[in-house]
Amino acid sequence: MIRVLDLAAFGEIATGLALLVAPSFVGQVLLGEALTGAGIPTARVAGIALIALGVACWKNSGLLGMLIYSTAVTCYLAYFGLMEGSAGVLLWPAVGLHAVLGTLLWRSHTKTHTS
Repeated sequence: MIRVLDLAAFGEIATGLALLVAPSFVGQVLLGEALTGAGIPTARVAGIALIALGVACWKNSGLLGMLIYSTAVTCYLAYFGLMEGSAGVLLWPAVGLHAVLGTLLWRSHTKTHTS
């Protein structure tokens, strides 16, 4: 039997994927207005967070959820900074912080699963 938590997790993962793929469209259908400008990358980061939340709930592993979030946000923010050419003062420190957190979370995850 499917748990209610599994259904909620699936819904969050689906919404997160939609925010990654079509953030402006999701803004239009949810909020009544298409997202533009800084709203698009912000929505994509929110999408990453929803995917990580969904996986964490589905797998009953906060560690796995945070690992997915930190790794994906590191990659997305670095991509955004390099490809879009725009960066606020905290973009690269955020990339570095998430890279360090991702590394620490990965170490913790591998220790948990090899012990």
